[in-house]
Amino acid sequence: MRVALALAARGLGGVAPNPAVGCVLVRDDVIIGRGWTQPGGRPHAETEALMRAGGAARGATAYVTLEPCSHHGKTPPCADALIAAGVVRVVSALGDPDPRVSGRGLERLSAAGIAVTTGVCEAEAAQLNRGFLMRVEEGRPLVLLKLATSLDGRLATHSGESQWITGASARAFGHLLRHQHDAVMVGSGTVLADDPRLTVRLPGLEARQPVRIIVDGRLRTPLTAKLVAEARTTPTWLVTLSHADRIRRRVYEDAGVLVLAVDPDADGAVDLGAVLQLLGKQGLTRIMVEGGATLAAGLFRAGLVDRLAWFRTAGIIGGDGLAGIKAFGVDRLAQQPRFERMEITRLGEDILEILQRAA
Repeated sequence: MRVALALAARGLGGVAPNPAVGCVLVRDDVIIGRGWTQPGGRPHAETEALMRAGGAARGATAYVTLEPCSHHGKTPPCADALIAAGVVRVVSALGDPDPRVSGRGLERLSAAGIAVTTGVCEAEAAQLNRGFLMRVEEGRPLVLLKLATSLDGRLATHSGESQWITGASARAFGHLLRHQHDAVMVGSGTVLADDPRLTVRLPGLEARQPVRIIVDGRLRTPLTAKLVAEARTTPTWLVTLSHADRIRRRVYEDAGVLVLAVDPDADGAVDLGAVLQLLGKQGLTRIMVEGGATLAAGLFRAGLVDRLAWFRTAGIIGGDGLAGIKAFGVDRLAQQPRFERMEITRLGEDILEILQRAA
């Protein structure tokens, strides 16, 4: 099952709105077929593994990281494909909460006389596909906030200098994180300050780019910004307020930008909860937020940060530097958002901590 989970991870960032699934076929203690969800969400992992195994799949055991689908969509049900191939046992890590499946896949396998085992590496499978599960259960994608700061939490000096606060290894890992997410999101302040491209620039991974999303309630994003200029070749979305100027919205759309709108929150600002619900409806399951400090504070205030990827350099900038997160109303220690450390990795002279919101 852990081999299947490693295969599933290959699909992260490229299979939305589908889950990233891995499948391993084993007969006589030998792996005879492997598969993972392909770009765009299909073919599914089981189909890929069965294709590679061919006739050898008869009598095999299938290890699948998510319950095989049982409904007819753009492809036939994977449960039916496993039955037709003559698989005699299916080991599933996690049930599929999609109401079109939700136990029906396993029931179909059992009804066909296939032995079914569930819950193997269930926690690991749930972590891997947390974004898909959140979209089905909560209507929104998983949010990972990426920060690159000094030891004292500053992302730039008081003059705004920030390139490069971390080293080459940390920056390369940041590009890998982009590759593993469906979209990268920033606020308009980051666009104005840094004019980023938000693309994956790692050798061999350039072909698949995440959607670039700008949260811009006042339509401040310059039409000359790289994100707008490259919108026809790399998907770029702009989320603004429902009452934003329609003529300016049309100008962005003419440049190739998909403009989405939400109603304001009680303070008249962009309602970030509504933004995530809207992005979930667009099929996104995993979003990486790269800035800036105002957007990060807003997400913390609304309780919408699920994971952190915090890169720290070994330097100290001091109190006049620009904070990685602006104030968001913590008056008492008990009000702090709490996170649990999942991983700590050394990247050259920098440290990366991956944290998850505490239950």
